[in-house]
Amino acid sequence: MSVWALGLNHTTAPLDLRGRFAFALDQIAPTLQSLRSSFPSGRHPQVEAAIISTCNRTEIYCASEHIALDHTVGWLAESGGVAPTLLRSHAYTLHDDEAARHVFRVASGLDSMVLGEAQILGQMKDAVRAAENVGALGTTLNQLFQRSFAVAKEVRTATEIGAHSISMAAAAVRLAGQLFEDLRKTRVLFVGAGEMIDLAVTHFAAKEPKSIAIANRTLERGEKLATRFGGEAMRLADLPARLAEFDIVVSCTASTLPIIGLGAVERALKARKHRPIFMVDLAVPRDIEPEVKALEDVYLYTVDDLAHVVQQGQANRQAAVAQAEVIIDAGVQSFMHWLGQRSTVPLIQQLNAQADEWRTAEMARARKLLAKGESVDAVLEAMSRGLTQKMMHGAMAELHAGDAASREQTAQTISRLFLRKER
Repeated sequence: MSVWALGLNHTTAPLDLRGRFAFALDQIAPTLQSLRSSFPSGRHPQVEAAIISTCNRTEIYCASEHIALDHTVGWLAESGGVAPTLLRSHAYTLHDDEAARHVFRVASGLDSMVLGEAQILGQMKDAVRAAENVGALGTTLNQLFQRSFAVAKEVRTATEIGAHSISMAAAAVRLAGQLFEDLRKTRVLFVGAGEMIDLAVTHFAAKEPKSIAIANRTLERGEKLATRFGGEAMRLADLPARLAEFDIVVSCTASTLPIIGLGAVERALKARKHRPIFMVDLAVPRDIEPEVKALEDVYLYTVDDLAHVVQQGQANRQAAVAQAEVIIDAGVQSFMHWLGQRSTVPLIQQLNAQADEWRTAEMARARKLLAKGESVDAVLEAMSRGLTQKMMHGAMAELHAGDAASREQTAQTISRLFLRKER
């Protein structure tokens, strides 16, 4: 059994390319079904698969008897509408121990834009549940991910990898504080109501802005989040008309197309008499049209723009990283040992089936002899001899076959298997 991974992340691919391969959580199930059905059933029956898709990465993990990286690259390229050569130039492909080490590092927060961040672990668990629900997660990938979660827990417990880390939301607050002298005088709009926005609202609310508003496609969900922070909820459809009211806009939705366009921002700036707007687009694909960044009174930051902020203080965590890598190495060795043992499972099953067949045949023969009146001792003697002969027949035949060199090798193997001294 082999495992392989194909991915692209914030270090290998630009934001707009990553956006082509971003899958919302409710898209994972049909996407996995499409991926698995694309493999030739003859050579790749029942391929296990899982997809992790966040604002910083999209990764596909597969397991099967034979590695099929080229096929996986071709399928993903087609799904994103790009040439396989373009995808390969921005992607990474890993298999077996390299794939295991990568997923352990991802789960532990070592491969994140925010070193040591814990959010990715929850996103990975969501991806695993989605794969389980659609029946795409078999024994091998289940082991891989469960071990990655265990390794991540050990890394977080045994090291200080999460100490001094700055989240994307905290970075946005820090940048906003550089533009506005007093955040308590600002009005903040959050677009979306997911986990990332929840985190962003928490950080901005701590600065006690003048007002907080949540714009969401589902008003009920927006109201639930707004109530927690004493804010107001508004419909997403009302956003263009009200955009001018806000000094800070933070957006992160699952929309596949931008929801804040250049025209809407231009009208808002005109109504604000060109007072500046600080905008943060945490979505992949983008929520805010990239042309907005060129406007004179707009300060627009994307997830990639925040990279240098969240990486501050990384040097202070290098000792923790070294400790984490040791834990990960041990986890990789353990998984590869388990995976190696899995390759012998079919042979073990065949041996057990063959032994059971011999046992059944000898038992049937013994019952017939007993029915004919043979003594129990004679029947037991015949049954034990019959089983012994069946077990030894293959070994004896191999000892008499082949040339001298092969017979010598066979003899050593048989000695090791059959002439072991009991301790």
